[in-house]
Amino acid sequence: MSEVEKQIRRSIEVKEALMASGEAETIERMVEAVSSALEAGRRLYIFGNGGSAADAQHIAGELVGRFMKERRALPVHALTTDTSVLTAVANDYGFDESFARQVEAYVEQGDVVLALSTSGGSSNVVRAAELARKRGATVLALSGKGGGRLKDVADLCVVVPADESPRVQEAHITIGHILCDLVEKRLFG
Repeated sequence: MSEVEKQIRRSIEVKEALMASGEAETIERMVEAVSSALEAGRRLYIFGNGGSAADAQHIAGELVGRFMKERRALPVHALTTDTSVLTAVANDYGFDESFARQVEAYVEQGDVVLALSTSGGSSNVVRAAELARKRGATVLALSGKGGGRLKDVADLCVVVPADESPRVQEAHITIGHILCDLVEKRLFG
């Protein structure tokens, strides 16, 4: 088996383990939380670092634009995109506040946040999730590597059963696509 085939096989194994883990029910509950909030006129905020930041932007783009069907835009924001805010906050308050400060500015009771962290231990992600919860938002999380601290902060957390960041991120974007698809179907038929 070539190295390419080994990596594809490992990606498949992680997704099979995710299916066997019972997390499908958690994903369904996440779809319900996001759909209900958006139906009620609330917002979804998504954030993470590195590849998870890219996933946050990807998911937000699918929901603001469209995923599979023509429909109205949805109020979804990636807190990873405003470099002026991110760098100002990191410079003035420290990197751990990079998302929390935005949560303080934008998140209101009834909103939903989706926190992404392959380890579940990213302090700036955990800090923002904690603050969002205090502000009355529903906190959803995607993690791996056992879930870390983020698992304990979130109302709902899918822990991908893998330790390798690339494999965890591959599962996260699969879950993100499922979320987009099912929210779109729920809201727009």
